[in-house]
Amino acid sequence: MASSCSGRGVSESTAARARSVMPGGVNSGQRSIPGLEDLVITRARGSRFQDDTGKEYIDFHAAFGPPILGHNDPDVAAAVAHAARTVDLCGVGVTDAEVQLAEVLVDLVPSIEKALLTSTGSEATFHALRVARAATGRRLVVKFQGCYHGWHDSVSLNVISAPGRVGRHDPISAGILPEVLEATLVLPFNDEDAVRRTFEAHGRDIAAVIVEPVPHNVGCLLPTPSFLQTLREATQKHGSVLVFDEVITGFRHDLGGWQRISGVTPDLTTLGKAIANGYPIGAIGGRADLMDMFSSRPGGPAFFAGTYNGAPAVVAAAVATLTKLRNEPVHEHIFGLGGRIRTALRDLYAEIGVPAVVTGYGSIFVTYFMSGGVPRSYEDLLANRGDLFVGYRRRLVKRGVFELPLELKRSHVSYAHTDDDVDRLLEATREAVLETLQFDGVEEAGVARTMGGVTR
Repeated sequence: MASSCSGRGVSESTAARARSVMPGGVNSGQRSIPGLEDLVITRARGSRFQDDTGKEYIDFHAAFGPPILGHNDPDVAAAVAHAARTVDLCGVGVTDAEVQLAEVLVDLVPSIEKALLTSTGSEATFHALRVARAATGRRLVVKFQGCYHGWHDSVSLNVISAPGRVGRHDPISAGILPEVLEATLVLPFNDEDAVRRTFEAHGRDIAAVIVEPVPHNVGCLLPTPSFLQTLREATQKHGSVLVFDEVITGFRHDLGGWQRISGVTPDLTTLGKAIANGYPIGAIGGRADLMDMFSSRPGGPAFFAGTYNGAPAVVAAAVATLTKLRNEPVHEHIFGLGGRIRTALRDLYAEIGVPAVVTGYGSIFVTYFMSGGVPRSYEDLLANRGDLFVGYRRRLVKRGVFELPLELKRSHVSYAHTDDDVDRLLEATREAVLETLQFDGVEEAGVARTMGGVTR
């Protein structure tokens, strides 16, 4: 029987203790960062977090995007505390706050007629594909190179692929059955002709198309004006289900998600991240006839369950977050800072003579170190200089400015960030890029691709 006293020396670091009892010392593969193996977070508030040495970082990583209001937002924290004093997880029936949240989702997101809550975005996308197959009786799913939709087998492939693995199945994990991979068709993002050809060949067998309307898991690939409409037309013509994975774009880019920006309404939408400012909750919503197929409605053929679905504390966090997004100038603030960052970075790279493409949308920004115009597909991103991308971010961290030092990862602005934070970002970026160029990437022991291929 394990004892609460480990017997380890008091001088042993938290990171070392973590590695002795947790594989790799972290609870997600995306947190295992070369050069930051000993990073231990002790405090987070507003636009900053602190490590166990007392060093403070201005956080532009923002946990891949959830804390849109900033860390430990006081209004969200107060709502969670109130819920904790009022009701606990009972696992039966429904609470008024769950109903409130579903009503808000129906009100805000164009595609959502009914909604269900999950604990993660991955669960939401899993259920979306399951119900699409139940509704259509079909086998195939279409996804796009560079899009990430969670950890489950049907979509765990072709995210950040090495050049030689683009154009064929590139699973991000071992242990996936070959027949599951074979049921997923992978297409280039923004390639309308490939979509039409695929539906001409396989339309009768395609249950669903799932897409990040903006593939932010490879930084930022903006859709061409007609691409999403082509998906809508193809799926309607062939009776397939169109799923927008708005786990990232939902609420961060618009209260109605990218579907309201684009004017293209999918059949199902999945949500997460910014919905609750960092608390673990996801959601799936869409057409009532599809949502009524879940077993939350007696007789529904698509099984749906989860002990922590609709847990009071996380629901309270979501309601408080969405209330603040609706009532305060959050998007005005974060879009203003995001626009300022992108413009200033373009000027900076032009001034120092570094070929770079600065892109993003609203509160998201990313720099690709490459020549040419704004990239439209993952294949375009293969020209990015990974050594410079990762190298300057490693040097940013040393300067107390945190952008995740992994290949192709985006950065975020929150409501808590200020113009002073942006000033520091720009100053540190100049220093970090020039220093990286001076050493020509020799300190970068390879470029970490945490969603690359697995040899089977």
